[in-house]
Amino acid sequence: MKKQFLSICFISLVLAVSAQDTKTSKGVFRFYEPGYYQNSILKGIEKYESTVETVKLAGTFKLDPAGLAIPTDKSTFKTIWHLPPVSQGNTNTCWSYSATSMLESEIYRLSRQEVKLSEMFTAYCEYIERAEQFVRTRGKINIGEGSEMNAVIKVMKKYGALPYSAYSGLLPGQEFQSHEKMFNEIKAFLDGLKSRNAWDEVTAVNTVKSIMNHYMGQPPATVNIKGKDYTPGQYLSEILRINPGDYVDVLSYMQQPYWKQVIFEVPDNWWNDASYYNIPLDDYMKILKKALKSGITVSIAGDVSEAGFLAREANAAMVPSFDIPSSAIDENARQFRFSNGTTTDDHGLHVIGYQEKDGITWFLFKDSGAGSRTGGLEKNLNFGYYFVHEDYVKLKMMTFLVNKEVMKDLLPKFK
Repeated sequence: MKKQFLSICFISLVLAVSAQDTKTSKGVFRFYEPGYYQNSILKGIEKYESTVETVKLAGTFKLDPAGLAIPTDKSTFKTIWHLPPVSQGNTNTCWSYSATSMLESEIYRLSRQEVKLSEMFTAYCEYIERAEQFVRTRGKINIGEGSEMNAVIKVMKKYGALPYSAYSGLLPGQEFQSHEKMFNEIKAFLDGLKSRNAWDEVTAVNTVKSIMNHYMGQPPATVNIKGKDYTPGQYLSEILRINPGDYVDVLSYMQQPYWKQVIFEVPDNWWNDASYYNIPLDDYMKILKKALKSGITVSIAGDVSEAGFLAREANAAMVPSFDIPSSAIDENARQFRFSNGTTTDDHGLHVIGYQEKDGITWFLFKDSGAGSRTGGLEKNLNFGYYFVHEDYVKLKMMTFLVNKEVMKDLLPKFK
């Protein structure tokens, strides 16, 4: 009788889990009006004169959030200290915004300093690096606005850092960053060098600097703190007192061996950095959760173009059952999507909190992009944030940057 009772209980449990897992989600076509990007960023850019179109855009297939248990209030999350979200404007520099935000939280955690750092100083130095490498490789590197979060670490090690108050990258009267014209000029210049076979590194770097100085202003050589001048390198080591070498990029994909430091094979890793710690997906998720529960935030990057990424509808991201059931999300499903190009390295964000409910972890992401801002601050209580289901992280978020102290138990496995 006892064995029969246990069998009945087991079957009932399986059926209950199965029923929950196969509960279908619905999709709808959304027709979006112009949002924060068009109505605020583009209108706020200096000399932007175009009229924002009021016609509806093409229909986009999205998960219907109606009836789904999605968080609605960021105040219900356990959060770690961070500065309020700021907009990256009309630029593709999320990599700098997300990693810089994470380092601001780290500076506060380690020394209780509330410091707003300059994302644009890092972007400026990154373009210098690209110009140098474009010449040295005879034009074989990828030239784009995008980069990886560990580029911030790379730049800090070589160039240091500046506070936002010393260098904003905005010209007088500008409200938002806009790099479109600047990037087009830089790319045209570098492509011209390649077509002429003119590989003078000094000329290349100085010309790129001149273009950036026109559009962003020139960064100061020093910053004055309490009456004393500091170079960016001194500001990093003596004021911020943070070691860029303490931060590592964690990756999880099957196309290269686990427990090795490998290359993240995406175009934005333009310098072919091979320092990514590649670990199995279960360990990847454990480290992410461990960091947050230890009071350490994480800069994360992955795909934000899915039907379940509900920027306008709910400031949320989850995986619809019409894509893949929750129980089937594993390293194979993750790799399959990366290999066939449906998972791409779209966007960098800052993970600053979490919520555990009904056995599920929801993560709170701080965002610099326009999607989390549509509706305006007065209409959107979660302005600049996303609620992200752990299934979405497992399936679509490819890599994160974190203090290596969270990895100390796993580092001996790397040879």
